[in-house]
Amino acid sequence: MTVLFVTGTGTEIGKTVTTAAIAATALFSQYSVAYLKPAQTGVGPGEPGDAAEVTRLAGPEVTSVELARYPEPLAPATAARRSGAAPVSPADIAEAAAKLAAVHDIVLVEGAGGLLVRLDDVGSTLADAARMLAAPVLVVTPAGLGALNGAALTAEALKARDLKCAGFVIGSWPEDADLAARCNLADLPEVTVAPLLGALPAGAAALDPAAFREAAPGWLSPRIGGMWDAAAFTSYWAPAALA
Repeated sequence: MTVLFVTGTGTEIGKTVTTAAIAATALFSQYSVAYLKPAQTGVGPGEPGDAAEVTRLAGPEVTSVELARYPEPLAPATAARRSGAAPVSPADIAEAAAKLAAVHDIVLVEGAGGLLVRLDDVGSTLADAARMLAAPVLVVTPAGLGALNGAALTAEALKARDLKCAGFVIGSWPEDADLAARCNLADLPEVTVAPLLGALPAGAAALDPAAFREAAPGWLSPRIGGMWDAAAFTSYWAPAALA
């Protein structure tokens, strides 16, 4: 069973496109892939959510499952309470992921927002579901100023819960990276004590799906199936004063 949880240091930082890139890379290597979205918020009935976006970018071979949908763009616990619908529990997530893992090589579970976003009114989080399966957690982070604090806090939260941090991926690397972003390439692994496993170019989701699938392995480290060279990338972007 191979289950990977994907979370972020916040929202709107590229979790879904990063998950799609991992899925596309796994499919390129002939693995069967399932995508699980426990709680989709901010999307109405019949509208495409994150599951549809992953399938669009990575390919129709991905088995996509959504456990619950709440129309307001809020934390899952709040969105569920306001809609009058039942929340998703960690046990629901673990059970669904295990069932998918029984018939797929890789299962990608994408959370909403950050690691400790509440799923229900008793304070359950995505971390609780990951712990039930003893599954590693990959963290998506922004590139620039402020990224280090959010990344370090997420790494500490994982460690405190005895969860393995698979590493960090930069969800949107700017074409003209500023000094903070360039310095963060070296600083992120140090402050998180976890490897940097990739960097997706800004605007990756706007690529034609065929181009996205072809390029995806080049954005991700061999540790997650790709061909991205962290040392070469970091060296290329290093500020002159640090080179």
